[in-house]
Amino acid sequence: MRRRPVRPPAPTSEFAGFRFPPEVIVLAVRWYLRFALSYREVEELLAERDIEIDHVTVYRWVQRFTPLLVDTARPCRHRPDDRWFIDETYVKVSGRWTYLYRAVDQHGQVIDVLASARRDQAATRRFFVRAPTHGRRPVEVTTGKAPVYPRILDELLPEAWHVDAARENNRIEADHGRWKARLRPMRGLKRLRSVQTLSAGHALVQNIRRGHYELAADTDPQLRLAAAFTELAAAV
Repeated sequence: MRRRPVRPPAPTSEFAGFRFPPEVIVLAVRWYLRFALSYREVEELLAERDIEIDHVTVYRWVQRFTPLLVDTARPCRHRPDDRWFIDETYVKVSGRWTYLYRAVDQHGQVIDVLASARRDQAATRRFFVRAPTHGRRPVEVTTGKAPVYPRILDELLPEAWHVDAARENNRIEADHGRWKARLRPMRGLKRLRSVQTLSAGHALVQNIRRGHYELAADTDPQLRLAAAFTELAAAV
């Protein structure tokens, strides 16, 4: 008696098992990442569309699906260029200041983000190990004047020219302002993981809107983000 070949199970969408369809979940996540909204304000906007969802559910969706959307979009991302601007900014978590390392290239693409409880040599090394995995290695790196940067760059990117002159890092410092504007309506973050998730999602949104992904490339710029998230939802 011949046995039928065993077929591998069909891939299951990450949205399987949720009460609401992917379009609603992705809409809530996109609104939260794109606009300066609280979870309760997203709840209110959805209620205007006759979609009754608790703000805690919106929080859970953002925490679960933002990393999945970021990972799914990665193959579509343009390679960062070879001039990097790197700096760390402050974020308050449970009443304590923590740090967020951020890097952009000369075209404004956010290369990487890393949340850290400390600003020290270990955290800086971890960031510089992660960032080059997103594409080409830089030929020039502009940083602040923290004494840890020259040592880490000599160790991990010895071929890159290091610039730390005054006002040379205005590009990344101005970009911090967009991230800080997103934080203003929030009552504070409770976990370091939330900082990493939200900052990575904010970077995804910013890069899509600036055309740094092969997503919704032929779409009107004002509709690009919505179309890109629809594409990503179909692939998650």
